[in-house]
Amino acid sequence: MAEVGRFVGWFDAAQQRRPWLGYPLAVARKFGDDSGSDLAGLVAYYGFAAIFPLLLVLTTVLGYVLSSDPALQERLLGSALADFPVVGDQLRTAGLHGHWYVIVISALISVWGARGMANALQNAFNTVWAVPFSNRPGFGAAIGRSLALIGVLGIAVMSTGLLSGIGSAANVLGVATRVGALAASAAINIAVFILGFRLATARQVPLSAMLRSAIVSAIIWQALLVAGTFLLAHQVRHAQELYGTFGVVLGLLAWLHLQARLMLYAVEADVVRARRLWPRGLQPPLTRADKRAYRSYALTARRRPASEQRVDVEFTDGHTADAVGEPPRDRSPD
Repeated sequence: MAEVGRFVGWFDAAQQRRPWLGYPLAVARKFGDDSGSDLAGLVAYYGFAAIFPLLLVLTTVLGYVLSSDPALQERLLGSALADFPVVGDQLRTAGLHGHWYVIVISALISVWGARGMANALQNAFNTVWAVPFSNRPGFGAAIGRSLALIGVLGIAVMSTGLLSGIGSAANVLGVATRVGALAASAAINIAVFILGFRLATARQVPLSAMLRSAIVSAIIWQALLVAGTFLLAHQVRHAQELYGTFGVVLGLLAWLHLQARLMLYAVEADVVRARRLWPRGLQPPLTRADKRAYRSYALTARRRPASEQRVDVEFTDGHTADAVGEPPRDRSPD
């Protein structure tokens, strides 16, 4: 045990002196402090509830409208669903049809899921940025932001799906057209993610502080759209053989959870950088970054404006916690 303690002490001192090591450790620590896995799981759950019924509606409507032109129906479905791993192939080849009430119920579930996903994104981003509840949008403003986020998400899914489908048509289009379509898809992704991040985060967080994470998240989304089909399809192939549709559902949920998790890691990296929340200590004493982080967690719980409710944070070493985003007030060693 003594050897383990000495190693931890040596590693702790080393990571605090080396940004290339201390910074990612601080990001991982912040992700754990914020219960990032739970936040990502909620986003993935509502994302599935929004996307899966919407795809069912799309395939069913096209099945009715274009019943006389199967070739056109196949091309449209192939371009719109090409980017969704696991479930895309299933919906393209199944030729789904249903009654009108199935379409209505699926559409209602999709709207409910999109609303829940927008709320989950707002809660996740404001939690990660440690925005006090008193500074978050009120009921009416939150609904407005959720509706705007739903529109942004819909534009992102349809536009990037169609463009990526064009870009994947290797046997039909030239290389220049394919590259142009993929580049346009990437540009739309970045613009949509920047707008989505702005809508999902309270105004007290400036847009400049979240640009990096928005761009990185857009790149991650595009990369996982390309790689997800190969990675997740192989992982759930056996599950599909055993469980059929349940394997497809699990595959799509796993893909959405991976997307949400990596996106939150990108946001955490921006928070740690902007709020100077590193290096974090692995053992006592607390560092200044530790104190700033713990102070922000306490301030997050404030439910009333600062003029009505005051939250103070003290530490037993006698040093005050630096305010988040402000220069350190004390120069005494931590």
